[in-house]
Amino acid sequence: MEFFTRVIDLLFFITIIALPFLVFIALRNLNRRQQIVYYFLIGIILSSLLIYFFAWWVDASNIILLKYYGYNLQGINIVESYENVLPQNIQKVKNIEKSLMGIGWPLKAIFGFIIFIPYLLAVFFGRMIWKKRLK
Repeated sequence: MEFFTRVIDLLFFITIIALPFLVFIALRNLNRRQQIVYYFLIGIILSSLLIYFFAWWVDASNIILLKYYGYNLQGINIVESYENVLPQNIQKVKNIEKSLMGIGWPLKAIFGFIIFIPYLLAVFFGRMIWKKRLK
């Protein structure tokens, strides 16, 4: 189960990183001015959706893993929460439980999007420089 959730995490991450390049491929037939406007418009909308779902999925997959390992989410105390967890999985469950504490996934999505915007700009300007060097 952990492998399944990590594969989905990796697919989300690769898609987010590849998104600016995929948008450029989709917009290659437009003129330069249209390409700039549509690149940023489509890039911001799609990246915000992908980052939103990625942040949600990380949180949801941790809850799925906790249930898989036998953790009782409605447990009132530690004994009740860990009563069905196998001894070899206790450390994994503690790490997953600790990762759920702190800021929630909506705030993680907002921070992720704020961090992603410079990447979107860097890919755009990097592509412009690359095209100028090729000409």
